[in-house]
Amino acid sequence: MHTMRTLLIMRHAKSVHPDGMADHDRPLNDRGLRDAPRMGLLLKEQGLLPDIIVSSTAVRALSTAQLASEACGFEGRIATDRSLYLPEPADMLRVLREQPDSAACVMLVSHNPGCEAIVHALTGSYEAMPTAAIARIEIDTDAWSTWRPERGAVLKNLWRPRDLDT
Repeated sequence: MHTMRTLLIMRHAKSVHPDGMADHDRPLNDRGLRDAPRMGLLLKEQGLLPDIIVSSTAVRALSTAQLASEACGFEGRIATDRSLYLPEPADMLRVLREQPDSAACVMLVSHNPGCEAIVHALTGSYEAMPTAAIARIEIDTDAWSTWRPERGAVLKNLWRPRDLDT
């Protein structure tokens, strides 16, 4: 008997591009500071409370993870993984496989093109993921550690901040 698990892929919210600042250190801009908690509230409304959140180490991603997690009611510690900074799909899969099987819902907060690439790699669906977008992927497996993408995953939802403006 397999268990349905949920993978949430969130792209960091909108950030500033100051001259001379290292890419890794860029903070969120006003829109990003507004969108990240709005997306967290959306997760709460959808009944999607992550058991685990793993974020890129970049300032803009970790800030996004913190704001979204507070808004959705997540009370755990946000883990960070340097390999989620500008990742390949393989990096994201490795991070996912390292999560405990007790976690029914895992959220990864990362960057493009990695976010779009992992959604495509897992579901076969190519979706644009603007800043702060969240993809909800359902996976039928007993264990994150042994799951392989060829076993299939279903893109259930993709939310973009602009969709909330209507």
